[in-house]
Amino acid sequence: MDSSFLLILLLVTPLAGAVIGGFLSDAAAKGWALVVSLATFGVSVWLAMRFFAGADLVVHPPSAPAQLTAIGASFSLGVTHISVWLILLTTFLQPLAILSSFKSVTIRQREYYAWINALLVAMLGVFVARDLLLFYVFFELTLIPMFFIIGIWGGPERRHAATKFFLFTFAGGVLTLAAAVYVGMAAGTFALDDWGAGALIHKYSVIHYAQLYLTPTARWWVMCGLLAGFAVKTPLFPVHTWLPLAHTEAPTAGSVILAGVLLKLGTYGLFILAVPIGLIGQTDSVIREWTHFIAIICIIGIIYGALCAWVQPDIKKLVAFSSVSHLGFCVLGLFALNDIGMQGSVLYMINHGLSTGAMFLVIGMIYDRYHTRDINKLSGLAANMPVLSFFFIFFTLSSIGLPGLNGFVSEFLTTLGAFTSPYLNPWYGSVAAIGIILGAVYMLHMAARVIMGPLKVPDVDHGDNHDDAHGHGHGHGLKKNDIGFREVGILIPLAIVVIIIGVKPGIILNGMRTQIEELREAPVVPMAQKITSPANAAVAQADVKIAIPSR
Repeated sequence: MDSSFLLILLLVTPLAGAVIGGFLSDAAAKGWALVVSLATFGVSVWLAMRFFAGADLVVHPPSAPAQLTAIGASFSLGVTHISVWLILLTTFLQPLAILSSFKSVTIRQREYYAWINALLVAMLGVFVARDLLLFYVFFELTLIPMFFIIGIWGGPERRHAATKFFLFTFAGGVLTLAAAVYVGMAAGTFALDDWGAGALIHKYSVIHYAQLYLTPTARWWVMCGLLAGFAVKTPLFPVHTWLPLAHTEAPTAGSVILAGVLLKLGTYGLFILAVPIGLIGQTDSVIREWTHFIAIICIIGIIYGALCAWVQPDIKKLVAFSSVSHLGFCVLGLFALNDIGMQGSVLYMINHGLSTGAMFLVIGMIYDRYHTRDINKLSGLAANMPVLSFFFIFFTLSSIGLPGLNGFVSEFLTTLGAFTSPYLNPWYGSVAAIGIILGAVYMLHMAARVIMGPLKVPDVDHGDNHDDAHGHGHGHGLKKNDIGFREVGILIPLAIVVIIIGVKPGIILNGMRTQIEELREAPVVPMAQKITSPANAAVAQADVKIAIPSR
């Protein structure tokens, strides 16, 4: 049975949910959004099962507008061993983020949940797009829903945070668009796979075209353009300054989605575009220049992010700075350009999304009760919130890479990848390991201050803003004020997945090995077989020399 329709269904389901939800009442909108998110998760699980069963999940539209066909662009969708896990991560976090908003979002709920579902469409579109222009369209579309989510339902500085988020990511994206258009127009196709696009008869993707035809200088400039957009999105030092403010001001669901998925759009773009287009097949000297440059940026981000997190009085901002540090590991493993580091990098994308997303959920539950995230105003929460305290400590240990939990394997692999990289040297892995130690210090220091010690909380009248296990609210902070069934139901699935990945990381790692090996190999094809399109013929007439060095 042809399962390609699942790719269309994966995008249509949240799109229809966003459109229909925009016409519902506030009371009905949140229930509808939850149903749509669960349905989308069901579709993603069905899609993953068919993919792992060997189904060919690819959509090539039979026809396209003449303007798109003329430049080699198309609405092409597909799934790889890397993207399928990021799709599952996205659809898994979405219903949990929506559930977390049921009590905290009380104004303009219809618009809020419509934007949440619209954001889901754009995020999933990035992971299923198999055309470079389509990838870019979805990549930039994520800005619009998140801009409104932060700007309308965020904290006191929400407008400043939303504007800074939009300007930083959009500015970097413009340079990425320039690089994408240049290489796509030169290739005569924007296809990310080797099947061609539209009316073109050649069988080479835009990636393989860049590896085979573009001069080292052209590839260097294309790499700069791609890196500009993806480095901001990840974010890497020093273009990370929008992230702490955006995380701090965003509503809980916005922070969960931002940390869990949106940041991974940058690392995913580096993985499937920047590395193969800019590095694979280049001379060793060029590869070393780029890998050492990126590795230095990652090391600075790892240490700088950890030190900034250590001194933050705001729990949410502390976790936001920890993302700068953690994603430095993710990119460091990717640019190690060996199987160990690149596998660890992909696993890190997933694990960071789970652990950091869970931390933002727990912090949001604390804020719902005490209306503060100031570490100096919170202490000893284990006394009146034992269940929440358990999850707080559990996800803290996950974030610092406790063996047996998900974070350990990805941190170990990315650091080992830096140690054993043919292009880097052990010093990078050694300095990165210091970041692991600092991560444990600032996370455990924060957890000890908030959870342990004498009870100290703001005296806030909660009214009916929360529900305990019996469905009743409590008054002042000194009384029992623990999380209830709804909130426990949000955290338990995350805890289960954290343990499963920590114990059996091979579930994710084994399937991606072949794709990583293929990505690291530059194509070597006789020139006579390459010149099969007008774009390639023009290159040949210019007498461009192709040289693919041996590894």
